Amino acid sequence: MRLQLALMSTLLITSINVTAARAQVSDDVVRIGVLNDQSGLYADLGGPGSVTAARMAVEDAGGVVLGKPVEIVFADHQNKSDIGVAVARQWFDVGKVDMAIGFDNSSVALAVEQLAAERNRIAIAGASAALPSPARRARPMRHHGSMTAMR
Repeated sequence: MRLQLALMSTLLITSINVTAARAQVSDDVVRIGVLNDQSGLYADLGGPGSVTAARMAVEDAGGVVLGKPVEIVFADHQNKSDIGVAVARQWFDVGKVDMAIGFDNSSVALAVEQLAAERNRIAIAGASAALPSPARRARPMRHHGSMTAMR
C-alpha cells in the first residue's frame, strides 16, 4: 500500500509540472525500477507484492505520464548493498530507468540513494530504518520513508 501511494504521488507530481519534468525522462518511456528483496528475509515486506503494487499503481494512473508509457522493471538486491548498487548503476546508465524505489534494507537504500544523487535520478526508500545524514537528507532527488517504532 505504501509503495502504491508513493508511486501514485510521484506520478501525480511528475504530471503536474510537465515542462520541467519532461527534461528528466531519459527516453520515450518512463521507467520505474523496483529494487527489493524478492526471496529472502524482507521479501514479505516488499518482494513480489511490491512489484504487483507498482504495476497496479501504473494501471490506476492510466499507464501514461507526460504522454509517455510507464514501464516497471524489478530486481532482487539479495540484501547486499553491492548488488543493489550494481543493479541500480546498470539501470541508470544502460537501462534508462528514471526512478528506483523500494530497497527495504538500510545499507542498500543508503548506497542506491547516493548513486541516484550522482546520476540525477529519483530514489525513494520504502521501509529502511536507517536515516541518511543531514547533508544527504537535503538532496532534491530522494525521499526516505522510515519505519516508526510503536510501543
